[in-house]
Order: sequence, then structure tokens, then C-alpha cells
Amino acid sequence: MSTDLATLNTAADRWDGMANEFEKRETAYRRDVHGISLGNSWSGVSADAANKRFDITLKEFQSAQTEAKAVASLLRDAHTNLVELRGNLKTARQEAIEAKMKVSDQGVVTYDYSKLTEGEKNAIHHDPDYQDSVRKAVGSWQDRLDHAVKAVTDADRGIEIAFEAVVLDSDINDGTMGTGFNGHAQGDIEKYEAEKAAGIATRLNNGEVSAADIAELRRSFRDNSGDKAFSQTLLTSLGPDGTIKLTNSLNHLAYDSDKKHKGQYMDLQGGLADTIATATDVPASVKDQPPGSKKFDDWLASDNGKFYRQWTDGLDKYGTKNYGSKSNPLYGYQSLVGAMQHSDKKYDDQFLYQLTDDMISAEKKQPGMFTEWGPGHDGIRADAIDGALDIMSKNPDAATAFFDPAGNGSGEKHVDNDHLHYLAGSGDDTRDWPKHTITGVTVTNLDDPLSRTGLGAALQAGATGHVPLPDGQEPLPTYTHSEEQARVMNGILNTLDQGTSTEVHENLRVPVAQAIAEYTPDNQEILGGLDGEYAENMKDGYFMDEKNPNAAHLSTPADALVHVMRGVSEDPDAYGTLDKAESRYINAELDKLPQGATGYSESNPLTKSGAALGALTAIREDVLNDERSSAYSDADWKSKVAYHIIGGAVTPMTIPTAGGSIAVGDGLQRGVDTVAWVWGNDMKADADAKANEGINDRYLDANKQMQLLVHGWGSERYDMGTQEGKDHVQGLTNEILSGHTRGVSNAKAYLTDTTN
Repeated sequence: MSTDLATLNTAADRWDGMANEFEKRETAYRRDVHGISLGNSWSGVSADAANKRFDITLKEFQSAQTEAKAVASLLRDAHTNLVELRGNLKTARQEAIEAKMKVSDQGVVTYDYSKLTEGEKNAIHHDPDYQDSVRKAVGSWQDRLDHAVKAVTDADRGIEIAFEAVVLDSDINDGTMGTGFNGHAQGDIEKYEAEKAAGIATRLNNGEVSAADIAELRRSFRDNSGDKAFSQTLLTSLGPDGTIKLTNSLNHLAYDSDKKHKGQYMDLQGGLADTIATATDVPASVKDQPPGSKKFDDWLASDNGKFYRQWTDGLDKYGTKNYGSKSNPLYGYQSLVGAMQHSDKKYDDQFLYQLTDDMISAEKKQPGMFTEWGPGHDGIRADAIDGALDIMSKNPDAATAFFDPAGNGSGEKHVDNDHLHYLAGSGDDTRDWPKHTITGVTVTNLDDPLSRTGLGAALQAGATGHVPLPDGQEPLPTYTHSEEQARVMNGILNTLDQGTSTEVHENLRVPVAQAIAEYTPDNQEILGGLDGEYAENMKDGYFMDEKNPNAAHLSTPADALVHVMRGVSEDPDAYGTLDKAESRYINAELDKLPQGATGYSESNPLTKSGAALGALTAIREDVLNDERSSAYSDADWKSKVAYHIIGGAVTPMTIPTAGGSIAVGDGLQRGVDTVAWVWGNDMKADADAKANEGINDRYLDANKQMQLLVHGWGSERYDMGTQEGKDHVQGLTNEILSGHTRGVSNAKAYLTDTTN
């Protein structure tokens, strides 16, 4: 903390001065010595011999300058790194002090009780929870400081590696047998670290690695995986072949030969994955350009695009190479994607697009290459395409570009972008999704339980513009979507719509339902059938909002929307997601109505809401009446839906009652929470299983649901103590019920043949 880091720059200036002095000596030597052997006054064998010697010496003067300048650059690089890292440490220490911590000169964190009032001291003395919170706070700050110190230590070791390497003569053919100055010296610390890491990786692939090597490789990744110079130098040294071998070696160590140290090998997999992400990130100038566009191709042809071009070209070769056996193959693409899945970084749009597209092309040339045979390979999923799609879901822009029928929004139309049809469609020209094949006396093909999980995640990300929702998080039906996202959503619906067939793969149901739920405002207009603008744009499937040029509306045909909603509703969680989103949106729309709204301004939202709920009613009845729906019994399906829609925690709010009011929810959820509260009370009051099934039936009944929704909202808007208030709310209830009747009728017509 007290070291004067400015002396590094002072030393760098001196090394630059040394290079200048060597340049002067080079000039003098070239003039007064080297030139003698080139003149006319000396010829013959001795002149030739002298000239070769003089050439070596002249080159050494030049190499000395290169080495001195490189050392100067390394010193400045070290100064920059250490100043930044020490600044981070100082900031962490200061923020810890501001958070009532003490930090010793040795970096030990303790709680500063001197800043507490007497009351606070007394409270902490008697309150175990308070004491526990203090322990956690101290531990958190200690971890942050320890990491900051570790970062400085890691950087210092990297500087040491660079200084050890920069003075080594790397050219054994320069006449000095590797003992002279380094004419290939580099001024980038991270490049030397990458070269050392590549050497360790090569030894690891050959089974010759030591514990010290593993520790150094972990340090290198920890210190540099976000540095492009390190990442590209390492991957260039290894090449795609060496990189694939490295991840295979790490998996073998982790799962087979050295299981007790599995954690450190998985840590190395994460470092390698981060390195790949950093190295393949394209510059901002071509960020929005799809592979194949002129601007992107021009960049690839330039010196700046050299690494990316060579790396991806190498993947074309080694991605289809079998690194396993004939009976249990392991293709390079499978290993690469398996490694990439260990990174939390967001991979570049173009790289994900190109990699996944190349794998699809490879699969078409070699059908079945991503089949899992027998035991497969630990740590590596056989279906590399679905694995890549899962990675893509963490970069929604990449997913949108990959599935957008019109390209990736750059203005260049890509009519050959059939990714959506190939991966999610049906027909001879679509993907035959890989099975798990077990050979023996007979060949058994089993369904892959993870099949299409990556596809589902990527579809949700591409249509919504955000990463897939975590378990338990509900989609909010109020998002704004871009033109590209709306095109993807329309494409998903039209691709999954198989006419009167409603089949949607089980692993697509929930993610697609969550995506559909975010388009609830548009779904309601489509199903309500009152807005002519949606009908006008049905052919395109979307249109832009006149008031908000950055927002697009979905305008998929109603029959396609209903078919897909029906298909995903085989899963009760998916159906519950759609139903709950609609209820939430109804609440939000009713809350937006100004006080005193009358006529169509008040009735239209309810009519359209009723139509949307009517479609859901028809879908629910179709699921329960379909003999093919055997995954759940009727009772189980209804119970899961009920808990999804109206079960669980209820947010704070106040519901008016005859005796006053009860706090059970907030304004956004008024109607939903009214249903939840009443349903919850009934469930608690009757523990009989058959009665509970009846209660589920009662509250899944749309009439009951709509009555409670409107009543919950109207109770806070109108004076329910007067006949006028009651009549008004009942009139609005009639509007939503009328819309519901129309919605049921329309949806049933769309679903007429689905149970035949």
C-alpha cells in the first residue's frame, strides 16, 4: 500500500533511454565495423566470415533495442495494472470503514463498535439476529478485501512471469544459440502469461502436469480471462484442436482419474470458457452486423479480424472431428459447447450465431452426429446445438437475431434464416432431434429428458428481449417489445401452430407460455377482435406503435394464437401463467381508467378481457376433455393450475368487507388477490380432498373468477353501500361476461377438430 509505484514509470523511461543508447551504438557499429566487410577493399573467405559475424553483432544491437523497449512497455503496463488494483483495494477499505467496519494494516476486518450508540450496543448485546447480521457483514467485507488483495498478488505474479520471459533469447537461429538479446520481445504482460498458460495446457493434454502447473493455470485464468490479448494469444497458441483437447482432459481428470480435485478442474473449465468468450468478442464497429454481411466480411478480411477468422475456420475442421471412440463418439463441437457452458459471461452475438449455424450445417451433412450413445461423456451434453441455444438464451439480442426471419435487424434481409423452422417446426426439412441410443442385443432409442430445453430458453429470450425467467418468477404483461422481438414471437406462434393439431413439446410449453404472457396486451386485442389495426396487419404478424416508434405490437392470427396457447396448456404451469397474466393485465387496465370514465371507454376493456378469458376457458375445457392428455389427471391438472393462479403468498392490500376491511394485497393485484383470498379461506376451512377439488372447480370457473375480479376492483372505485354503486359494478360484470361468451365461442371454433 505504501510502495511508490511511480518509480516503475521512472524505470521505464531509463529503459527507453537505454534503447536509444543501443541505437547510437548500432549506428556507429554499422558505419565503422560492419561496413568494412561490405566495401571493395576487403574480399575473400576472411571477408565473408567476418561479414557473417558482423551481421550477428549488428542484429544483437537491434535486438537489444527491442528488448529494452519491451521491458519499458512491461514496466508501464505493470504500473497501470497495479495502480488500478491498489485503487480498488483502497476503495474497498474506505467503503468498509463507511459501513462501520475497522480494517487493520494487515487487512483484517472487524466491526467498529465505537460508532454505535448506547442503545445500539445494548441491542446488539441481547439480539442474536443482530449479532448474526454483524457477523455476516464482517465476513462479506473481509471477502471483498481478500479478493482485492488476491487480485494484486495475481497481477504481481503475472508481471514476474513477463520479466522472466522478456530477457530470454527466443530465436536459436540468430547466431547466439539462444544466449543473446531477445529480438522478439513483447511489451504486453498478458501475452507472456498466455504463452506460459499454453505451455501448461499442452503438458496437461499430454498427462504431464504438476500441482504447481494447475495452480499457475488457475491463477492465469483468474487474472486474465477478461483480457483480450491474453485470451487471443492463448487460443492462438492452442488452436481449436488444442482447446478441445484441453477441455476433454479437464473433464477426464474431474470425472475419472482425479475426482477428489474435481472443483479445481471445473474452475479451470470456467476460466477456459471465459477466455473463449473474451477472445471471440467482436469490436463495436461490427457488433450489429450479421455473419455474411459485407461489413462483417470486410472486418474478417482485415488484420483486426485475423484471429476471429482463423479461429472459426479451425472450428469448422475440428468441430466435426471425433475425439472419442467409434462406439461412443465425442465430436469437437460437443466438447467446445460443453466448455462454454461453464462461463457466466455473455458470448458475442455474431460468434453464437455463426457457431450454432455452423453446427446445424454440420448436422445436416452428418445426421445423428449429436446423438448420445450409451453412457455418453460426463460433463458434456451430446446435443451441442441445444447446448449452444441455452448459452444463447443468456444473450437475448443474439437469440433474437438467430430466430428473426428477417435477419438480425441490421437492415439486411436474410431470407435464408430458417433457424426457427428447422429447430421448432415439423416436416421433412426440420430437425430430427437426437435420441439417447443404447446398443446391445437390440438398439434402444430413448427420449432425451433435456431435449429442447435450450431451444425453449432461447425462444423465450429472443421473443422477449430478456434472459429466461427463473423458477417462481412470473412474467409481467406490461413489457415493450422491439420490431425484431415481435417478429420472433409471431414466427414462434406460426411455426408451432400445426393447424388443428395442438402438440407442443413438453420442454417448450412453459418457456413459450411465459413469452406469450408478456404479449398479453396484444393477445387481448387479437382475441377481443375489436381493433381493426390488428386485423389489417395480420399478414405481417406485427406492426409498429404510432405513438412509440420503438415499440411493436404482435398481430398474429387469432386461430394460431389459440392453437399454440392450447398446445402449451397441456402443462398446468403454462396454462396458469397465461391465465394469471391475463388477470394481472385486466387489473392494470382497470386501474388506468380515469375516475368518471363512462361508455365504451369503460366497457371495452372489460369486453376484450372477457373474450381473452373466454379463450382460456375453451382451452381449459379442451385440455380436460382430451383423452390424449394423460400426463396429469383432471384433478391434478386443475389443482396445479389453481395453485399457480391463485395460490401462494398474497401481497399486502385492503379488501372492503361488510365489517370493515381486510389487508391482503396491493393495487396492481386487486382482483387477483380477491380471488386468492376467498379461495384460500375456503381451502383452509375444508380439508377434505374431494371438497378441495370442488373448490378448485369453483374458482377456476370463469364466471366466478370474473365476478371476483370486477368486484375486487369496483369495490374501491364505487360506493358499494349504495344501490347505484352495486348496479354499476354489476353492469360492468355483465360486459366482461358477455365478452367471455364470445371468446369461448370463437376459441371453440378454432379448436373444433383438435380432439378428433
